[in-house]
Amino acid sequence: MGGEPEEPLGYIVDGATPRSARFVSPAPPAVGDYVLIEAEPRPLIGLVKNVGTRSITLSSLPGVYDPVVVERLRAEASSEDVFFECSVSVIGDAERLEMPRMPPLPGSRVYPAPAGLLSGLFGGEPPRRIRVGTLLARPEVPVYVDVNRMVTRHTAVLAVTGAGKSNTVAVLADRVAAIGGTLLVFDFHGEYAGTSIGGGVNTIEARINPRLLSIGELMVLLGVEHRFYNQERVLRRALDLVRKKQLQRGFLQELAEAVEKIRLVEKRREEATAAVAVLNKIESMLERYGDIIDDDAPDPLTRLLPGRVNVVDLSRVDEEAADVVVSHLVRKLLLERKRYKHGERSMVPYPVLVVLEEAHILAPRDDATLSKYWLSRVAREGRKFGVGLMLVSQRPKGLDPDILSQMNNMIVLRIVEPSDQRYIQEASESMSSELVEQLPSLNTGEAILVGPFVPAPALVKIDKYRGSLGGSDPDVVSEWLRYREAAHVPAEDLYSEFL
Repeated sequence: MGGEPEEPLGYIVDGATPRSARFVSPAPPAVGDYVLIEAEPRPLIGLVKNVGTRSITLSSLPGVYDPVVVERLRAEASSEDVFFECSVSVIGDAERLEMPRMPPLPGSRVYPAPAGLLSGLFGGEPPRRIRVGTLLARPEVPVYVDVNRMVTRHTAVLAVTGAGKSNTVAVLADRVAAIGGTLLVFDFHGEYAGTSIGGGVNTIEARINPRLLSIGELMVLLGVEHRFYNQERVLRRALDLVRKKQLQRGFLQELAEAVEKIRLVEKRREEATAAVAVLNKIESMLERYGDIIDDDAPDPLTRLLPGRVNVVDLSRVDEEAADVVVSHLVRKLLLERKRYKHGERSMVPYPVLVVLEEAHILAPRDDATLSKYWLSRVAREGRKFGVGLMLVSQRPKGLDPDILSQMNNMIVLRIVEPSDQRYIQEASESMSSELVEQLPSLNTGEAILVGPFVPAPALVKIDKYRGSLGGSDPDVVSEWLRYREAAHVPAEDLYSEFL
């Protein structure tokens, strides 16, 4: 896996354990870089998690805080007076990545990890592994992730707005599709629809055929809450009537007629009152969702194209409609994959990676949604049936903790809010406190990768997606100037009050 460099970087000091160690060095590596530690029977790989400066002179004079004295000592000290104390997380031995049973001994030499060793550790090639970027401290070392583990163990992409989430998803989606993978992306902001990701995305309109909805999905669109049990009872009775007859008109019109019949024959006042409420809600649903309700819309899974990035554009619907669309597709996808695994005829005879943008909206921490239920089912069961889940969010603490904890892989870009940082650490066994401390200092496009899809925790510079995305910030000044020119508005008229 690569030979040792000749010159040691530093030496191990007291207090080492099988999992961590400290070393002193005159010229340390960057935080997030890797070192090779001399040990028996095999050298160890370590991740530098902290670096601090020390002065030999000041260390021998504890309690000296007078700036005048410090300045005088600094002027008299030689360049060799300063050294660095570094802490390291031990990843494993350099051959098998097995954790040692004994710590490295004091005085053991520490070397910069050879590039060849790191390339062997983080490298790979399609189709089993895909490239996501390069090591932050070693731009010459590419980083690949295991596709099988990324899909079957589920993945979370977390960051503040503008830190590079959309670019990260685009890079992953583009390269998964390049090896023949199928993705279903729920796009809240129209960032991916119409792009060239994966050779050109297959855009699926967010249209709903009410005939295909479950009772729960229909109740969400109508606004019939479970606590309104009389309304729910009326709706169920009306659905039974509609589904037993040959439809002559639109589904919702037929449903309204069935509710009206119940109202006319119902003798109990509370049931009749509930029927009136349901009628009003059907009318409101037609007004509110008329542009996405389509009696002739095919089953959305029939629009799914294998080996492509399939994007459901949710940018024109509200959260309630998005909840129904997402839950409907995820529910049917899981059902079809179960049919396939059981040897039955299925519309989806291939694995699918589901990508949910703005996941905190439909898988919230404190509220119940239809999507949250089915996403939790996929998080628990999807691995067995070839349905992977990738949650993308700018509000980690807003995500349901049970679902987030089942995202075994994490790609975490810049996170500033301390409560978000703690929430991520609590949800991931691989995210150490030292790694969490790095989150606020990450630049745009830089991320920490942890989980079984990488052999070791890594600070990575994510590759730049070569195409264009709809989610980038607009140049508003340029747009204003173009509008002014198109409208033939003289500059002096715009700025006259300042001239």
